[in-house]
Amino acid sequence: MTMKPLEPGLAADAEAPLERALRASRYARRLLAAQPALATTLNAGAPFTAAEMRSLIAAAEPADEAMLARTLRELRKRVLLRLIVRDLAGWADLAEVTATMTTLADIAIEEACSRLDAWLRRQYGTPVGGEPEQALRLMVVGMGKLGGHELNVSSDIDLVFLYAEDGDTTGPKVISNAEYFTRLARKLSAALGEITADGFVFRVDVRLRPYGDSGPLVCSLAMLETYLVTQGREWERYAWIKARVVSGDHAPELGALVRPFVFRRHLDYGAAASMRNLHAQIRQEVARRDMADNIKLGPGGIREIEFIAQVFQLIRGGREAALRIQPTLAVLAVLAERRLLPASAVAELSVAYGFLRKLEHRLQYLDDQQTQALPRGEDDRLSVARSMGFDTWDALRFELDHYRGVVSAHFEQIFAGASDAQGEAAANAAGSPSASIEAESEFLAQRLRGLGFDRAEALAARVIELKTGSRYRQMPASGQARIDAVLPRVLEAAAVHDVRDAAAESLLNLIESIGRRESYLALLIEYPQCLAAVAKLAASSRWAADYLGQHPILLDELLDNRALHTPLDAAAMKSALDAQLAEHAGDTEQQMDALRHYKHAQTFRLLAQDLAGELPLETLSDHLSDLACVCLDAVMRLAWEHLRIRHRPDPRFAIVGYGKLGGKELGYASDLDLIFLYEDSAPEAAEVYARYALRINTWLTTVTPAGVLYDTDLRLRPDGASGLMVSPLQAFVDYQHNKAWVWEHQALTRARHVAGDASIGQRFEALRTEILRKARDHAPLKREIAAMRAKMLDAHPNTSGLFDLKHDRGGIIDVEFIVQYLVLAHSQVHAALTANAGNLALLMRSGELGLIAAAAAKAVHGAYRGYRQLQHALRLRGERYARIEADRVAPQIEAVRALWARVFEA
Repeated sequence: MTMKPLEPGLAADAEAPLERALRASRYARRLLAAQPALATTLNAGAPFTAAEMRSLIAAAEPADEAMLARTLRELRKRVLLRLIVRDLAGWADLAEVTATMTTLADIAIEEACSRLDAWLRRQYGTPVGGEPEQALRLMVVGMGKLGGHELNVSSDIDLVFLYAEDGDTTGPKVISNAEYFTRLARKLSAALGEITADGFVFRVDVRLRPYGDSGPLVCSLAMLETYLVTQGREWERYAWIKARVVSGDHAPELGALVRPFVFRRHLDYGAAASMRNLHAQIRQEVARRDMADNIKLGPGGIREIEFIAQVFQLIRGGREAALRIQPTLAVLAVLAERRLLPASAVAELSVAYGFLRKLEHRLQYLDDQQTQALPRGEDDRLSVARSMGFDTWDALRFELDHYRGVVSAHFEQIFAGASDAQGEAAANAAGSPSASIEAESEFLAQRLRGLGFDRAEALAARVIELKTGSRYRQMPASGQARIDAVLPRVLEAAAVHDVRDAAAESLLNLIESIGRRESYLALLIEYPQCLAAVAKLAASSRWAADYLGQHPILLDELLDNRALHTPLDAAAMKSALDAQLAEHAGDTEQQMDALRHYKHAQTFRLLAQDLAGELPLETLSDHLSDLACVCLDAVMRLAWEHLRIRHRPDPRFAIVGYGKLGGKELGYASDLDLIFLYEDSAPEAAEVYARYALRINTWLTTVTPAGVLYDTDLRLRPDGASGLMVSPLQAFVDYQHNKAWVWEHQALTRARHVAGDASIGQRFEALRTEILRKARDHAPLKREIAAMRAKMLDAHPNTSGLFDLKHDRGGIIDVEFIVQYLVLAHSQVHAALTANAGNLALLMRSGELGLIAAAAAKAVHGAYRGYRQLQHALRLRGERYARIEADRVAPQIEAVRALWARVFEA
């Protein structure tokens, strides 16, 4: 092997760092004692690059397996010696150390695999498979620190060997692909890991393959998929997080196969318990082998930081592509960026990780051993302390104990399971060892009475029903265990509220609806504060609890109370939604789900703020309307991108909102009244925009696993349901001037451009103002509006004996029709009435203009606002109809009826 000469001027500069390295590393001393010439080729002033590594291998021209093994081992000596010198001199940071070792492993694997494969093909030919038939290569998958680009200086490498398709080689001697790749994998393992007179390159560990030591050394992708689906264990999800194809092809196919095994589509809070159990096993082994001084596996060690990062990946990686990355520090940075962990916690963990990895490398520099155990000898302790920049071992140990304490504190906080005492007051309230259901029910009812429930017998029957029903019996044992664990906690959480019976009923309904999804049960068990928040929500609003049952993924929102109560901002909403959609670019199904998840999450945040009394109803409606506009904007963009035939880069197309969206009075469950307009002279425009409008409506209304984005009502378009779904702007103008009914002009009073082309929006607003300001004969206008009101009243009969806040005479619709008449009758003279300012503002403006008595305007203003608040409160309670005793709002009814009479009957 040709040695590279020392560059001029480096010898003197490198001498002191080299001496420092020799004092701290017996391995370096032995290496230079055996091969003094390595000192002259050190070149410690620059990092070892991939190009330099490849150049050294190419220069050696290895012609057989023995020479290849010698070349790779010689390369490792050079790389490791320079790295030791640079690291201990302070010239290389942790990133350079791990990147250099990972690059060495990658190149050693690639170069060795390529050459061994070529030599093996001379004997057996090319392995082929697939349809059409194609040449195949061995896939070498790096796991653990190799996969994560985090290799330490004396690490073994965890490898899994795969191939794409079964088949045979092309000869001269034909063998199966499985046999061929097994031979190649064995040769590769020996080339890297076999200890020779020249040492080794990397120790190779292949136990992470399917079935471990008892499984074949190499398996096909089909076999791997079958194994993961049928037998993959929780700890293997953790192992495959860092999987990376180091050599070979078909990396996308492997990613598509492994991703659903590692990253579940839903939030997987069961991973926390699994990770905690795995950690408990490790701690038991550490205690059994007296390994408390192991800075990787011991308390507060490297593994605990890795577990912290990876548990968030396992829980959330199915939904958040940004977490599907391998390096630990990079994952921690994402957790801070997304506020999944406090920035201060991430900073502390990152600093501790750097300190522990730096110390790990100095422990391994001593003898080139894969060790994380603190030394026992005084000389080694002093050597390690000084290499870490401390004068004494005690000083180093004090700093180390500090960092391990920090890591342990964060680990315990994140992985602390639900307290054994949690639910103790109701521990027996979810069942007893009674011999019969009747006895168990009575036992349970007695416990519930002790917790203060008035309807103890009914609740006891409900719990027994949950635990004996077909759903429960069909659950796996793990699901039943989680139901059994969560029920007493649910009852105790409900018991602290004044409306404990109603809260318990809502919570039990929620548990029943999410019972088949163990992850959400695990979330309620793992995070008692989340269950407490759910109970508070259920005590405040049955509708909110039902909403959670429909969209249990929203339980995750309750973990960050600060984010839950952060005021919403339209620009921030758009930016966040765009980022989430970009993560799923090219995947329509995922983007549709992402839209729905985002809308539900923002709605839930508004709901939490609403129930906490932080949002006036008008502000809530504004936010819900803004959210709808953000979603419409995103849907327009995505629908255009997915349209197969587009005749221009950007559509000349706009959406106009009517009704509650147009008037910014949207509620939680409101549908969207929309019309679609375009202005485009291209001959194909009508067909393209018709398809586009249909695609937009599909994006909005399609039911996916995440639910519906919005229900829509498109009947307000010209000619109603019989008309075209999308209208040319000029045709819409002509229709409004010449064909529109009075009720359609009424609808214009609460209409506005909500998404799409701004110039079309401006044209629409000009038309709207023009139509509203037309001269109208007041008498026929009154008759038509009154007739339309009568039709609506007939369409909503009320025989309940209660007052319907919306539909009955003296209610909400009466107020809206009064305002619409005032706008249509008087806007020609009073242009201020054309403003889309909402019914409350227009009522007061009409009073100020003398169109109605100021006192009447004020009274009806108060009535309308009160009606909407009552209507909102009833919906939060889960009531089907917004109906109350008429006596509760008698003055308001009288005020509205009196104004109606003065406006329409005078």
